[in-house]
Amino acid sequence: MTRSPLLLLTPEQWESLCDGCGRCCLVKLEDEDTGELHYTNASCRYLDTETCRCTDYENRTAINPQCMKLSSENLEILKLMPTTCAYRLVHEGKESIANLDALSVRTRVFCEDIVHEDTLPEHIVDWVNT
Repeated sequence: MTRSPLLLLTPEQWESLCDGCGRCCLVKLEDEDTGELHYTNASCRYLDTETCRCTDYENRTAINPQCMKLSSENLEILKLMPTTCAYRLVHEGKESIANLDALSVRTRVFCEDIVHEDTLPEHIVDWVNT
């Protein structure tokens, strides 16, 4: 297996790679039969939908156990990240997408707190991986 280009990044480069689109902060549903991951237009309650940044980034995995904290030790979770994710693209040897306005979830999502869990399948969207 080839070594990921992500492993060559300094901590500063690692953090700056994130384009701040917020797509990884969307509520995801997994198809129990196929294992396929579906993104919804409901965002994590800790996502500031104006800045597309976590309101408590340092404590994100403690306050939200479903938050995926990507690191050089767990690159396997990249398969759960959107196909547009800069980390995933660099890992796959592809160019990252520079148009943040096109990628941003701003104005396209709402907080998970206002949707009932049973209705989440009605909120599945197809624009996350495009």
